[in-house]
Amino acid sequence: MKIKAILLLLLAGSAALLTGCAVKKQTMGTSQAEVLQIIDKVNNYWQQNNKPQERAFWDVAAYHTGNMEAYAITKNENYRKYSEAWAEHNQWKGAKSDNKAEWKYSYGEKDDYVLFGDWQIAFQTYIDLYNLDKDEKKIARAKEVMEYQMSTNKKDYWWWADGLYMVMPVMTKLYKVTGNGQYLDKLHEYFTYADSVMYDPEEKLYYRDAKYIYPKHKSATGKKDFWARGDGWVFAGLAKVLKDLPKNDPHRQLYIERYEGIARAIKNAQQPEGYWTRSILDPVHAPGPETSGTAFFTYGLLWGINNGYLSKKEYLPVVEKSWNYLTKVALQPDGKVGYVQPIGERAIPGQVVNQNSTSNFGVGAFLLAASEMYKFLD
Repeated sequence: MKIKAILLLLLAGSAALLTGCAVKKQTMGTSQAEVLQIIDKVNNYWQQNNKPQERAFWDVAAYHTGNMEAYAITKNENYRKYSEAWAEHNQWKGAKSDNKAEWKYSYGEKDDYVLFGDWQIAFQTYIDLYNLDKDEKKIARAKEVMEYQMSTNKKDYWWWADGLYMVMPVMTKLYKVTGNGQYLDKLHEYFTYADSVMYDPEEKLYYRDAKYIYPKHKSATGKKDFWARGDGWVFAGLAKVLKDLPKNDPHRQLYIERYEGIARAIKNAQQPEGYWTRSILDPVHAPGPETSGTAFFTYGLLWGINNGYLSKKEYLPVVEKSWNYLTKVALQPDGKVGYVQPIGERAIPGQVVNQNSTSNFGVGAFLLAASEMYKFLD
């Protein structure tokens, strides 16, 4: 009788486990195998149509942050080799000037803008590649540039929202590699400055930069104008920082508060179709779907659910809708990721964004979201 009772209990437990798995799959309408197929479809399309020999500027580098996450999930060596070839092409550098006296950090696309964050995002991928094969040449330039920057008395390096994604994770990744606590001190110092010029404490969102602060700048209907991709950069950047930041960092709670505040704000601003419009709080300003901001938000929300920062009950319905948009509307049959707003810095009324609108950084954001979805389904 005891054996029979034990068997019945085991069977009941197995049934409950299977039921739970079935509910999970039914809830998201997908499986890990299907997510892997999506990652391969998107990434293979991109890599087959774009050579890795491109510059190390932000747009290309943002793709590679997604590619390395896809590699971590799939272990597809073609993905790693693609980023390695890109890094070799750029000599493991961002902007290439070696004359420190001419290094600048305002906006610039030439090789003397070494301290401009849009050239520093490349270091994220170089560090990821270094962690797979610890060849010092891969991070030598990253350390040289960031250590020089930290030796200055400037703190206003991050004056635009995108920069928080570009460089904050560089600081935490280099801290993990080197153990140099100055990276975390300067992370906080630079973030505090950025927070002071772009953060809206009422809405819990970030303006793209000081030019767009309300009421100096307004949306088409007179509202505050928060650019979706801009806040997507910040939200994803904060998730990456919290991933690598030591649990006992004295400023950790500030990053958590900013991250959770953005999560609440975007939850309330999501459109019924699952996407976020380019101007988050004013759908009329630039109506219609947009993928890059939506993908960054999806990545950040999934990361929070996966790591215990966000309530699954509260935020999973948001992710369900945004994932459905990403995979059913944004993703085209050939693997192209569409509805990506072109390079810019704001929501532009009348700008055409359609199924053929794609870009490297949008694909990178999509891969981040898909990789985090795979982890959720694990």
